[in-house]
Amino acid sequence: QVQLVESGGGSVQAGGSLRLSCVGSSYYSYRRYCMGWFRQAPGKERERVATLLTGNTAYADAVKGRFTISQDFAKNTLYLQMNSLKPEDSAMYYCAAKISAYRCHDTPAFDYWGRGTQVTVSS
Repeated sequence: QVQLVESGGGSVQAGGSLRLSCVGSSYYSYRRYCMGWFRQAPGKERERVATLLTGNTAYADAVKGRFTISQDFAKNTLYLQMNSLKPEDSAMYYCAAKISAYRCHDTPAFDYWGRGTQVTVSS
């Protein structure tokens, strides 16, 4: 069983930055899995933010140029650097892992999910 724990959320003003972290189980290796960040705002569907697989990344149009997904294998940690934050970025952010590489960058069907970390951006 893979366990994912997010941290780094908080409240910032528009234009500010946050870095989210997602630590995986010690016996689990990020190298083999498709990893992703998703978000869900109240009353809205969950949406993909960014995905990463063997160095290849993909981003939602709404965050391109502002967010960066990365990983540190030594720390078993996935990151999401968020810059130039906007009020519409406010949401619960979830880290997720997908065992199969198939459709890593275009499917919401991930196998493991964290509990989320809240991001609130004020104008």
